[in-house]
Amino acid sequence: MKVITLGEIMLRLAPEGYSRFVQAVSYGASYGGGEANVAVSLAGYGIDAAFVTKLPKHEIGQGAVNKLREFGVDTSFIIRGGGRVGIYYLEKGASQRPSKVIYDRANSSIATAAQADFDWDKIFDRASWFHFTGITPALSESAAAICMAACKAAKQKGITVSCDLNYRANLWTREKAGEVMGGLMEYVNLCIANEEDSSDVFGIKAPDSDVTSGKISHDGYKEVAAALAKRFGFKQVAITLRESISANDNNWGAMLYDGNDYYFSKKYSVHIVDRVGGGDSFGAGLIYANLKGMPAQEGLEFAVAASCLKHTIEGDFNLVSADEVKKLADGNASGRVQR
Repeated sequence: MKVITLGEIMLRLAPEGYSRFVQAVSYGASYGGGEANVAVSLAGYGIDAAFVTKLPKHEIGQGAVNKLREFGVDTSFIIRGGGRVGIYYLEKGASQRPSKVIYDRANSSIATAAQADFDWDKIFDRASWFHFTGITPALSESAAAICMAACKAAKQKGITVSCDLNYRANLWTREKAGEVMGGLMEYVNLCIANEEDSSDVFGIKAPDSDVTSGKISHDGYKEVAAALAKRFGFKQVAITLRESISANDNNWGAMLYDGNDYYFSKKYSVHIVDRVGGGDSFGAGLIYANLKGMPAQEGLEFAVAASCLKHTIEGDFNLVSADEVKKLADGNASGRVQR
């Protein structure tokens, strides 16, 4: 089983602790990005996972490659070239003050990459799964074309394709997102979204739900999943359900629709250390569950437990084993010291 992910890995710069940007005297540096986060999770579960991108040849680009290698990700398909690594600045929220992200990623190497940079026939050799997110086609017209070429090649080879919609308002408009993502969706088997993505990208909104207040309607999200599956022919639709109590405390769960039945996970009360990458860890958990042939409910519980654990880990990457996730999914949620 080999999984290919495509996207942008960025340098993350964050003020120490809960300092605001205007207070910062130093920044902690790490790397992360949607599809790279998925690859790291899967490698940690023992899956052969490769990350595809383009990075400059200088030391900052090499640092990103080295970090992926450190956690077992195959970097052999990363193209070297272009001018820069994208950067994002993260200010952690606390209590009623939300977290804040500022992007500095214009003209990054992957955003300026060309279709000719990637040999999808070679990249997809012996691959069984391909994953991308809605962030990557939002980077540029050329990045969108690269995503389309990858999806077409994957379909030709009979490879399962998953996509996390991941709408980012500061990268493109709802109209542009709907147009581009609508074209890509015909190649997707598993669609992953959060409470807002389906509304922002495709205008499909859950009735009787309000993400700001944390009000979630199970029946409403059943309607969303069914509408997405009907429009695009997805085999599975997964929606994460986050009830935000504050920046530090959330209730966390998800639902899965397989075209016939709806499944809802247990709900976790999470005290957040770092929520970045929470959705990516959920997606990676679902991919792993599918590859391992888990029944729908078991696979959903695995994915939600994986994401729950990610909220307790600093940085973008979910550095947990499959056994740790299974223990939580099976009910060991006490947090007691393991000796």
